[in-house]
Amino acid sequence: MALLAGTLVAGLAACANDPLADQYRAGDNKGYIAGDFAVVEIPADERGEPVQFAATTESGADVSSEDYLGDVLVVNFWYAGCGPCRAEAPDLEKAYGEFEGDDVAFLGINTIDSAEAAAAFAETYGITYPSAIASETPAIKLAFAEKTPIQATPTTLVLDADGRVAARIIGQLPDASILTSLVRDTLAESS
Repeated sequence: MALLAGTLVAGLAACANDPLADQYRAGDNKGYIAGDFAVVEIPADERGEPVQFAATTESGADVSSEDYLGDVLVVNFWYAGCGPCRAEAPDLEKAYGEFEGDDVAFLGINTIDSAEAAAAFAETYGITYPSAIASETPAIKLAFAEKTPIQATPTTLVLDADGRVAARIIGQLPDASILTSLVRDTLAESS
């Protein structure tokens, strides 16, 4: 009995320091769980298996991991009601523009909205790269979650030319230069 009580206390204590649980319990109804900005870079020899996915974009086009093999792929998880997603949209588009003509692609993954809402967001915020619509093809979220933690929205990933996660940005991107540096480093690996 004492062992059971000790295990329960230890388990509850572990939950007490969980910032995501604390945000949920706060009940402020902001509509998202914020992530503290953090960058995780993964050395090439420590990367896992490639992420394999297939989905449909807001325009109805089919996309898959096969379409991006050989390119560095930036993947941004977002949704229209997310304040940090709206705030980082110009920086993502700026980074996208900096790699025009390079072996770099961008793909948004809208986690909850309809294709129409995602298209309206893209028009409002000037986003010119496509977004996969997870509400229509929910397996895309699982494909990424099986390979790397997606702890907050927004989260931005950089995949190497083999489709493996090379870097992860948790939370709102504070500046385009952070992302462009990660992409340049990953792009240089295949040169």
